[in-house]
Amino acid sequence: MTPLVTQISWTNHLLIMSGSKTAEERHFYMALCAKEHFSKRELERQISTSYYERSMISSKMPAPESISHDVRSSILDTYVLEFLDLPEQFSEKNLRKAIIENLKEFILEFGQDFTFISDDYRVQVRSQMKIQVSV
Repeated sequence: MTPLVTQISWTNHLLIMSGSKTAEERHFYMALCAKEHFSKRELERQISTSYYERSMISSKMPAPESISHDVRSSILDTYVLEFLDLPEQFSEKNLRKAIIENLKEFILEFGQDFTFISDDYRVQVRSQMKIQVSV
């Protein structure tokens, strides 16, 4: 097997060396970059949003059976939503609106074969199953 340093670009290698605080963090980003084939931009995003720290925190979480039934303690994931450009304090309505707008832009990037109909579009499924009973 080839060393991790030979599996990633020089630019990504420099980003990892300058952006990591410990040897473990450097090795983590090198392995991740080699596995996921990150571009420079994606690697910068992962490092700037402290993906290593978030990953370490989530791996040290208690087993599901040891989690209390309190809902607040059951929500353990940390999400990075900086791409939504929300203010420090925001409402659930603003969060929903920002997510839908980003989804719309993401779907429309795929081209003419995809469409974004609306943010509130109900899909109704009508069952037309007929049951025939014979006696």
